[in-house]
Amino acid sequence: MLARLASLALRRRRIVLVLAVLGFAIAGALASPAMKVLSAGGFEDPDAESSVAVDILRDRFDTGDPNFVLLVRAAGQADSAEVAADGRALTKKLASQTGVAEVTSYWTASQAADLRSKDGRSALVLARLAGDDDEVLKTAKRVAPLVTGEQGVLEVRSGGRAEFNRQGSDRITSDLMRAEGIAVPVTVLLLVLVFGSGMAALLPLAVAGVSVVGSLAVLRLLNEVTGVSIFAINLSTALGLGLAIDYSLFIVGRYREELRTGHDTAAALRISLATAGRTVVFSALTVLLSLSALLVFPLYFLRSFAYAGIAVVFFATLGAVVLLPALLAVLGPRIDRFDVLARFRRGKAGKPTKRPEDGFWHRLATAVMRRPLPVLTVVLVSLAVVVMPFTQASFGLPDDRALPKDMSAAQVGAATRTDFPSFAGQGLKIVLPEGRPDAAALGRYAESLSEVAGVDRVDTVTGSYRDGAQIAPPAAGAEKSFTDADGAWLALTTGVEAYSEAGQELVSDVRNVRPPQGAEALVAGPAATYEDTLDSLWSALPYAALIIAVLTFVLLFLFTGSVVMPVKAVLLNLLSLTATYGAMVFVFQDGHLQWLVGDFTVTGRIDVTMPILMFCIIFGLSMDYEVFLLSRIKEEYDRTGDNRTAVAAGLENTGRIVTAAAGLLAFFFLALVSAGVTHVKMLGLGTALAILMDAVVIRGLLVPVFMRLAGRANWWAPAPLRRLHDKIGFSHGPTSVDAGTPVSAQAGAMIVGEATTPHTTR
Repeated sequence: MLARLASLALRRRRIVLVLAVLGFAIAGALASPAMKVLSAGGFEDPDAESSVAVDILRDRFDTGDPNFVLLVRAAGQADSAEVAADGRALTKKLASQTGVAEVTSYWTASQAADLRSKDGRSALVLARLAGDDDEVLKTAKRVAPLVTGEQGVLEVRSGGRAEFNRQGSDRITSDLMRAEGIAVPVTVLLLVLVFGSGMAALLPLAVAGVSVVGSLAVLRLLNEVTGVSIFAINLSTALGLGLAIDYSLFIVGRYREELRTGHDTAAALRISLATAGRTVVFSALTVLLSLSALLVFPLYFLRSFAYAGIAVVFFATLGAVVLLPALLAVLGPRIDRFDVLARFRRGKAGKPTKRPEDGFWHRLATAVMRRPLPVLTVVLVSLAVVVMPFTQASFGLPDDRALPKDMSAAQVGAATRTDFPSFAGQGLKIVLPEGRPDAAALGRYAESLSEVAGVDRVDTVTGSYRDGAQIAPPAAGAEKSFTDADGAWLALTTGVEAYSEAGQELVSDVRNVRPPQGAEALVAGPAATYEDTLDSLWSALPYAALIIAVLTFVLLFLFTGSVVMPVKAVLLNLLSLTATYGAMVFVFQDGHLQWLVGDFTVTGRIDVTMPILMFCIIFGLSMDYEVFLLSRIKEEYDRTGDNRTAVAAGLENTGRIVTAAAGLLAFFFLALVSAGVTHVKMLGLGTALAILMDAVVIRGLLVPVFMRLAGRANWWAPAPLRRLHDKIGFSHGPTSVDAGTPVSAQAGAMIVGEATTPHTTR
């Protein structure tokens, strides 16, 4: 099939290029609004108990947790007449805005002492913005400038979940543009050095354009039917460029090699797609399936990365096997124009050609296989040291502390935790949706809840309760506020931080309190959302891991015919992943190396979604490099039957190209470390570190060690599976351009930075 694609690219090259330009223009038009319409939310499980309770509170009782907070500070005391008058005016002004469903403040609410700071000079205004994540984001963007800054004698800053999402979205957009401004020019220069000519260096950029713009268009369209996180754009950009470089390196490298052996453009293209192109397609499939495992998670934040990853892989592969061959067919031997390294090669013209066994990677593999056990011991001990911090990992979810400290949402969050401890946890709400109990039963339930450690007060239709006793009668309008025809709800004021182990224990204790007979209790609130989200993630994680492990095993078995190689690949990938996790705990949980990665707020936890996300991304990229390496090793092994020779030759023929591709991709992810949002920093640093560790430590040291120790057992499979592989497996045997035109044995290899001598197209 790929050979036919090569023929199509040759015969219809201009049509292919015209269609590619038209498709790029259409996709660009669709993708252009992506930055503005994608959401910064998606961190909750919509089917969890807390989410169901939030929906009921909103739809039936027209209430919910405040998601927009104003921190008000004045020169005088919050109780002074002038400050109070401006405070009430600010509250009224906020309440009058479209999209603002509820507003309360220290100056307008009863029993509102917890909305005044300990020093009495600051107070809070709380609002609930109505709608889904996108509607809340739009309302916050419109309302925040109207009610912040100087408001009479007041100085006002905005925060809360809505502002965290809005400000985070704006910061990510600007950070991504800055990261691209740094990474893209440097990457172009590195591509010229890697490909050896200015013309060849432009080819992966063409493939990257197709993959990035195509994936953004897909995200934009998906946003019309489901939630899509703006954070997925980071993956679209970095992975789109990285895969474009990977795939272009292998196909262009093979194409150049075939030109060097004397084939004309047409023959070189057919051979390149039938060999390197075939490996690219298989490799892309492994990356795509690894990223698809993110679809099992209920958070659309994680699913968005699956959407982005699947789209990026699809368009990168399409660009590599359709657009790239058409470009090569047009360029022919002119691919080596603007050869910036020609002067250096002319200086070496009189020197003898370096033998493959003299290459760095060949010598490294040979040295490692000569002393496998000492090398294995040193590497494992070193990785164990890096892994150790991961044993003390503590997980959480991102909140305002993920933002730079100079952003108002972060400042409001910090002030809330310091000066308003009773409001810091934002309390809990308990919904009794069916079987509304009588007043006596509801009162007894409220008394029991008020005795739970960490609960300061319980308010409901029957009054207010503390320490197991009623302390106040019902507030005016309580019947309308706390009940409807079928159910009721209770508000719990707590002083426990929501995103903490204490918050989780509080939720568990509250849920263990038996509700009135015939009623079901659903608990909502930030702490309940935190508990339910973590539970949903941990519940889905084994399924994602199983999907990746099974698919990896099946694909590598079909690729190699061995059951040993897939097991080895999974174990080595897990080793590099856990080492990466250890480094992330050391940096982001413990707060080390801020001088290197930039300032951030240390919370003592790492965002639980990042290890999950990195697991799927890095596993896919690791298998990408594994496939490229194994394709060469298996081909050499089938040709020679010598395990050591095959490993050394395979590493020599792919080591430079894999390292170059990994280095370029890692550099682009490293550019994300300049971001101000902590979990974007973590994604950039963690992914870059894992890519480099996999390309150098795993592929360069541990793969030769394990393959040397396993020997011929590397290629073992039970007889029934061998027969199955013979029928449906991937073949590494020689391919021919036509009858009698053999393919060179150097599948997919490339001499990095070396241009070819032009040949005349026949």
